[in-house]
Amino acid sequence: MTERYVLDLQEVDETQVAVVGGKGAHLGGLSRIEGIRVPAGFCVTTDAFRRIMAKAPSLDDRLDQLSRLNPDDREAIRTLSARIRRTIEGIAIPDDLTAAITRALARLGEQAANAVRSSATAEDLPTASFAGQQDTYLNVVGPTAILQHVSRCWASLFTERAVTYRQRNGIDHRTVHMAVVVQRMVFPHASGILFTADPVTGNRKVATVDAGFGLGEALVSGLVNPDVFKVRHGEVVAKAIAAKQRAVHALPTGGTQEVAIDSRRQEQPALTDAQVVRLVQLGRRIEAHFGRPQDIEWCLVDDGFQIVQSRPITTLFPVPETGDQENHVYVSVGHQQMMTDPMKPLGLSMWQLTAMVPMHTAGGRLFVDVTRRLAAPASRAGLLDVMGRGDPLVRDALETVLDRDDFVPSLPDAGPGGPPTGGASATIETDPAIVTELIERSQVSIAALERDIRTKTGPALFEFLLKAFAEHKRVLSDPLSMQAIMAGMEATWWLNDTLQEWLGEKNAADTLTLSAPDNVTSEMGLALLDVADVIRPHSEVVAFLQGVEDEGFVDELAKLAGGTEARDAIEAYLDRYGMRCVGEIDITRPRWRERPTTLVPVLLDNVRNFEPGAAERRFEQGRQKARQKEQDVLSRLRALPDGDRKAGEAKRMIDRVRTFIGYREYPKYAIVSRYFVYKQALLEEAERLVQAGVLPEKEDIFYLTFQELHDVVRSNQVNDRLIQQRKDAFESYHALTPPRVLTSDGEAVTGAYRRDDVPVGALIGLPVSAGTIEGRARVILDIAEADLEAGDILVTTFTDPSWSPLFVAVAGLVTEVGGLMTHGAVIAREYGLPAVVGVERATRLIRDGQRIRVHGSDGYVEILP
Repeated sequence: MTERYVLDLQEVDETQVAVVGGKGAHLGGLSRIEGIRVPAGFCVTTDAFRRIMAKAPSLDDRLDQLSRLNPDDREAIRTLSARIRRTIEGIAIPDDLTAAITRALARLGEQAANAVRSSATAEDLPTASFAGQQDTYLNVVGPTAILQHVSRCWASLFTERAVTYRQRNGIDHRTVHMAVVVQRMVFPHASGILFTADPVTGNRKVATVDAGFGLGEALVSGLVNPDVFKVRHGEVVAKAIAAKQRAVHALPTGGTQEVAIDSRRQEQPALTDAQVVRLVQLGRRIEAHFGRPQDIEWCLVDDGFQIVQSRPITTLFPVPETGDQENHVYVSVGHQQMMTDPMKPLGLSMWQLTAMVPMHTAGGRLFVDVTRRLAAPASRAGLLDVMGRGDPLVRDALETVLDRDDFVPSLPDAGPGGPPTGGASATIETDPAIVTELIERSQVSIAALERDIRTKTGPALFEFLLKAFAEHKRVLSDPLSMQAIMAGMEATWWLNDTLQEWLGEKNAADTLTLSAPDNVTSEMGLALLDVADVIRPHSEVVAFLQGVEDEGFVDELAKLAGGTEARDAIEAYLDRYGMRCVGEIDITRPRWRERPTTLVPVLLDNVRNFEPGAAERRFEQGRQKARQKEQDVLSRLRALPDGDRKAGEAKRMIDRVRTFIGYREYPKYAIVSRYFVYKQALLEEAERLVQAGVLPEKEDIFYLTFQELHDVVRSNQVNDRLIQQRKDAFESYHALTPPRVLTSDGEAVTGAYRRDDVPVGALIGLPVSAGTIEGRARVILDIAEADLEAGDILVTTFTDPSWSPLFVAVAGLVTEVGGLMTHGAVIAREYGLPAVVGVERATRLIRDGQRIRVHGSDGYVEILP
C-alpha cells in the first residue's frame, strides 16, 4: 500500500498529473531530460490527500457551501476557506503514511534541509497556470517539521486566492487534488526565472533571464528588482543590471531570512554573459522536451545550474503552423471583421472555405499571411495604404516589422504578390440601378440555395455544400459588386481628403453619408424601432416581455391582448434579420432566429426611450442634414477660385457616395444569410447523428472542421476525445488577446498612434464619425445585457452589424477594435453618432457609469471628473 503514497521524482513524468500534480509531474519529466539537473526528491501522491480528506466527513458539507458562494463575496470565502484549512491541518497523519514519508526522507538525509512544495492537479496546465495559487515552504529540517508542512500544503489547496481563482474559472473544488513535492534544498549563489520566449512580445526567438542573488524568493516576492538579460541566437542582445540591495538566504536551523547585500556587490551582475547563454541552452532543451515555451525557475550552485520548476507560459498567443522555416507576417482577420473572440473549429473552417484569400488559424482566430505582398514594393504600398485607411494601428505594426533588418524578404514587383489589395478599380457610373441589380442577383442566388439544399442529406449534402461554397465565392467576387463597394469607399476618401484641403473641414463625408439609402444594417436598427411601435400600446405584452426567459416566447404572445400583432411584427423582423447575431462570421454562434431573447432588452429599451414614428423621423432628419451639408459645401466651394469646377467635382463625389456607400453593408448580409442556410442543414445532419447514437449532442459538431464532420457523416464514427480536447482548447483561447499583426517568431506587434495633438490622459483612437458628445459611458460586452437611457455612450470591444439596433438608442460610440470602413463606423456615420474606434483597452480603462467626452472628429476620448 505504501508505494501509492510516496513516489520518487525519478519514477514520475508529465503524464502523471493526476497522481503527483502539475509541479511533481513536470519535475519528474525534467529529471529525465539529459543534461538537466533537478534536486533529488519525492512526491506524496494525491492518494494520500484523498485519504486525509476522507478522515473528516464535515469537509463534504463545507465544500458544498464553498461552491455555492459568489466569487465576489470575499469575506464569506475568507471565513469558510480558513475553517477548511484548519480542519485539514488538524487531521492526524495515519501511521503507515507517516512511515512512508519518513522512509523517503531518510534516503534524502534525515536532517538535510528540504523544500516542501504544493503540487495541485489543476496546476501548470497548458490552459491555466495557477502560478502562486498554493504554497511552498523552504529550508524545512527534520521529519516532524516536514510532516507538519505536508499538512500545510494539503490545506493550501483552500487558500482564499486558490478558491477564488477556481470559482472564477469554473473549476469544481472537488475535482482538484493536492500532491506534495519534498525536494533537497539547494543553497544557490544566484537564482531566478528563465522565459524561453519573450513574455511581453511573445517572440519565440528571444529568451529572457531574470536573475538575483541568493534564493529566488527575493525576486518572486518583489523584494528586489532582478537583472534582466535578453538572449537571441546564442548571444546576449540586451541587459539591464539592477541594484540588488537585499537577498533571501536559508538559515542553518530552518526557515529563511532577508539579508542586506554588500554595497560593492549590489551593482554586480548575478550571472556572467557566458552563464546566461549556457542557461538559455538548457532552457531550449527543456522547451524541446515539453514541446512549448516554458517559464523555468533555476538556481546556480557551484557554477552549475539546477532546475527547480518548469511550467508552460500560458499567456503567449500561438503561431500559425506553416511547416516551413521561412519568416511570415500575419494580419488578424478578426480586427477587419469586428470579431476578435475565438471561433469554434467548424466556424473557422467554414470561413476558410468561403473566404476569397487563404487564411491560417491560431488561438481560435483567423489570420492572412501578407508576407508576399509586403515583399514587393508596389503591392506593399497598396497594402499599407488600404490597411492605414482602415486601421492605422495595423499599418504602424506592419511598418514596425518592415523596419526590422531583413525579416521580410525583398521580391521584385513581378513576383507572386497575389491580387492587388484594392480590388477592382471603381470605374462604374453613378447609377442607383446598379445597386438594385446587385441586391436582386444576391437574393436570386440565396433563394436557389434554399430551394436546392432541402433534398440533400448525408454525404450528398457535403458534396452539394462544396459546390455552394464555389457559388458563394462567385457572388462575393462579382466584379460589379467589388466596383460598387470600392466606388463608395473611394468617394468617401476623396471627400474627406479633398474637402479638408479645399475648405479646411475634417471628415466632411460623415455628415454627407447620413441616412444613405440601401443600407441593410442601418435599416435593421430602425426596423426594430418600428417593432417597438407595434408593442408599445399593449401594456400586457410589454409586461410579459419584461419577464421573458424562454426562447419559445414568440409563440406565447398570441395568448395576450395585442399579442398577435406583436408576434407578427417580431416574426417579420426575424424573417428579414434573424440570421444575424454577435460574432456572426462564426457559423456556430446562435442566431437571433435561434435565440430571439437576445433582442428583448433592446426592444424594451426602444419601447421606453422613444416616441411612436421614431424610425421614420430619424431617417428623414439624417437625410435633411446630409442635404443641408451638401448645399453648404457646394456654396462654399463655388466662392473659391476655380469654384465651379471644384463644386462640380464635389457634387459628383457626393452623388457617388450616397449611391454606393449603403451597399457596402450588403455583401456581409448576403454571406450571413447563406451561412444560416448552411447551418440549418448541418444541424439537421447533426440531429441524425444524435438519433443514431454517434454524437451525444448536436452542438458537438461545432468542435469539428467541415472536413472532419464530412468524415463522421460518411463513417458514422466520431473521436470523442478529439471533441473534448477541442472544447478545452476553445475555453483556453478566451484568455488570449489576438494581436493585430503576428510574426512567425510569435511576436505580437501592436502598433501605435503616432500623435501628439491630444490632451494628456486622453485615450487615443481613430476618428470615424464626426461630432463631440458628452455623456454616461455604458460598458456593454453582451448585447443581451443592454440597459440604455437616452444620451448614453456605448463602450464595447467591437461592434459587428448585429449591434446596430443598439445604435439608435445611444448618443456616441467607443470601441477597442475597428477602422474607418468597418460596419460600426459606417452605421455610426449614417446615424450621426460621434464615434472613436480602435481605442486600446477601452472597456478596461473606462468604467461603466463614468462621464466621458467623445471627440469623433479628432479621434480621442476624455474621461471626465
